[in-house]
Amino acid sequence: MSVLGGYPVGPSAWAVERFGRHAGAVAAAVPVQLAEAHAKAHAAHLAAGLKKRSPYGVALAGLVREHLAETARELGEAVRDVRGYEYAVINDHALFPFRYADRPRPLDRARLPANASPTRQRLFRAHGPQPPETLFDIDEDLLTEEYLGLHEAFEELGASTRLVCVFFTADAEHGIHAIHWGDAHLEPDRTFTWPYREQLPVAPAQME
Repeated sequence: MSVLGGYPVGPSAWAVERFGRHAGAVAAAVPVQLAEAHAKAHAAHLAAGLKKRSPYGVALAGLVREHLAETARELGEAVRDVRGYEYAVINDHALFPFRYADRPRPLDRARLPANASPTRQRLFRAHGPQPPETLFDIDEDLLTEEYLGLHEAFEELGASTRLVCVFFTADAEHGIHAIHWGDAHLEPDRTFTWPYREQLPVAPAQME
């Protein structure tokens, strides 16, 4: 089902800079696509009949990516496969969804899990915003093969493609709590700094 439509207050200048003429449609679609992904993940969670939350979390992660990819296709934009995962790429900006908590929590508490895959880390290092210039150059001894690898762009995503992060909190019982998007830089301690961020409205819960 198409979820493209007008954005009631108009997209921000930041969104227009990233998504061009599609900015309003993308800003309107993201909350709806997250709500629909939650509805399907909740149904899968109930069908599994398990008390643990894992069926919901795993299903939600995949469904959110699929639904954002659907938005890209509806807009006539690209969907790129990176290590078996599809990412929506709109106007050379890839949407990276990440549920950073299963309960309402401030965005500054977001942290990449310690067991996050090298692919996730590389997406942030190579396609995210670059850190502010520091007073000191990195010691050449620290420029290991692993370090350089994490800063190598994914050709399948597009070397010039930049990351737009869609961070949200959600749980099976209450759905999506809050949605933030913007430019997130991954710090060495796995926290994030945001050169720019804004909050999107949460769409009404979808019935499955």
